[in-house]
Amino acid sequence: MSHDTFPIVVLISGNGSNLQAIIDAIDNKMWPIEIKAVISNQANALGLQKASAAHIPTHVVSHHDYADRESFDAEMIKLIAHYQPKLIVLAGFMRILSPHFVRHFSGQMINIHPSLLPKYKGLNTHQRAIDANDEQHGCTVHFVTEDLDSGAIIAQMECEIAADETAESLQKKVHALEHKLLPEVIFWIADNRINPK
Repeated sequence: MSHDTFPIVVLISGNGSNLQAIIDAIDNKMWPIEIKAVISNQANALGLQKASAAHIPTHVVSHHDYADRESFDAEMIKLIAHYQPKLIVLAGFMRILSPHFVRHFSGQMINIHPSLLPKYKGLNTHQRAIDANDEQHGCTVHFVTEDLDSGAIIAQMECEIAADETAESLQKKVHALEHKLLPEVIFWIADNRINPK
């Protein structure tokens, strides 16, 4: 790749389906974006295998190996800084980051969240949307701030909630949206269409 590629680092905790969507979008669309590294806090995260298959460097930083959140975050900051990314993408990263970490990378970090924020911050978003009798649900890409799921919203995609919807079926719908939206937003940022908040 040329030196004009836009470097990103992706943080994951699980299957890495959004990571795979990013990898595929970069490959298929010939985007000048390079995933410098994939970092997981879970050694058994399937997403690490997907990264390795794409020849992307992987790292595991297990929070169990650190005395407290601050020392874990300090190690994460050091590791990420080594790759000098212009953007850090939280793609199913299930750790709440400390204010120090968030401030360190302020305006450089985005997250994909499975709801139409500001509705349903946190977990179990699909069931909560069904329980509230919402007609629409979806996903949001937003800048990461110190307040959980509260940073400036960059983009959203929505789907309808069917009358017989279950949390599982809704999750599948939202995953499909996430896999379209997250790579697109990364491209917009790399293309200078979005100004960091």
